[in-house]
Amino acid sequence: MRIVGGTARGLTLAPVGAGDAAAHLRPTSDRVREAIFNLLTNGRHARPLAGLRVLDLFAGTGALGLEALSRGAAHATFVDTGRAAQALVARNIALMRVRDQTALRPLDVTALPLNDGAAFDLVFVDPPYGKGLGGPALSRARAGRWLAPDAMIVWEEAAPPDVPPGFDLLDQRRYGSTTVTLLRASAPSIISD
Repeated sequence: MRIVGGTARGLTLAPVGAGDAAAHLRPTSDRVREAIFNLLTNGRHARPLAGLRVLDLFAGTGALGLEALSRGAAHATFVDTGRAAQALVARNIALMRVRDQTALRPLDVTALPLNDGAAFDLVFVDPPYGKGLGGPALSRARAGRWLAPDAMIVWEEAAPPDVPPGFDLLDQRRYGSTTVTLLRASAPSIISD
């Protein structure tokens, strides 16, 4: 697994093999990651990545957020509760030398607290396939002020997901066993904790 574009192109990330089923690690392949970033930068709904704040939910190895940093994003926050995932993200942040542009948060993605910092412009959601976690995670992120108005969402699943309220479907593509869904967030509702 490597960074496929931008300033860190070609950087080999920490090895995870075919994944870690017990930790629900299933790295996005280089080919699918490249296709995702082609959609984001060259597709019908393209926007420049320069300066964006990125939220990588169910971060796993952190490859999606790190790819965004390599391509000009200003900051990436990685969220995952798995110890194996946290160790991989930390190792990959160190390999790419972007500690000052990142944060690693050991939070339950489906129970995010209210965000008291800046909202995020680009959000990657790559939950364990078939467990129904993506929709609740997105709904919680939206209600908890994690998403900027008009935030772009990239959601990976095995099958086309049910889009939760508050999001508009922009595009959907199939790459082998992966379905990539692009969404745009509408204005958030507020939750209180």
